[in-house]
Amino acid sequence: MSVSHVTTHVLDTGAGRPAAEVAVVLYQNDGGSWRELARSATDADGRAKDLGPGQLAPGRYRLNFGTGDYYAGLGTATFFPEVDLVFEVTGDEHYHVPLLLSPFAYSTYRGS
Repeated sequence: MSVSHVTTHVLDTGAGRPAAEVAVVLYQNDGGSWRELARSATDADGRAKDLGPGQLAPGRYRLNFGTGDYYAGLGTATFFPEVDLVFEVTGDEHYHVPLLLSPFAYSTYRGS
């Protein structure tokens, strides 16, 4: 399997472990509307490496994470039923967009 241009890693910081089986959808902004490019789910290590093509055109993209379903599967209440992260692809380098998640907070950063 080749690694896509955009990857993610979801860590459940509240539980201190990777967040497995989190649904992730990659969208591209296409003239002001969002077009779905790929769907995946995080593996046992909390990683999704198969989010679309090996190369994306420069532009604005969005990752949508199904955090509500993840926490429902754990029997845990959460304030965020989903998380959307919007970012800009400007070149050929790899884009790693991690999500640090707990039931009532999240953060992100540009990874490598």
